Amino acid sequence: MLTRLSKKTIHNKRVARIRAKVRGTTDRPRLSVFRSNTALTIQIIDDSAKKTMYTFRGSGKNATAAKAIGEKVVGFAKVHHIKTVVFDRGGYKYHGVIKILADSVRQGGITI
Repeated sequence: MLTRLSKKTIHNKRVARIRAKVRGTTDRPRLSVFRSNTALTIQIIDDSAKKTMYTFRGSGKNATAAKAIGEKVVGFAKVHHIKTVVFDRGGYKYHGVIKILADSVRQGGITI
């Protein structure tokens, strides 16, 4: 008998696969994205020190909110002399709001 996996189980497997490959360091922290029903949350994480360096939750999850969040991330990164980050899309497809956010960070001069 075949069992069908739920969407949540499939999503959790995809997150675990990505997390196994993506690690942040002090020089190149991890830019983690969480997309809820109402907002986007971004974290800049140093996995080697096990510290969250920056957290920002935007209001809304549309294109303008993603651009604003990207600009805030760039502002924080420039103050703390971060030039490159590892992008952790959190198991979400790289399109729409996630892509706009990544492009906004790239336009600010941060290498992903």
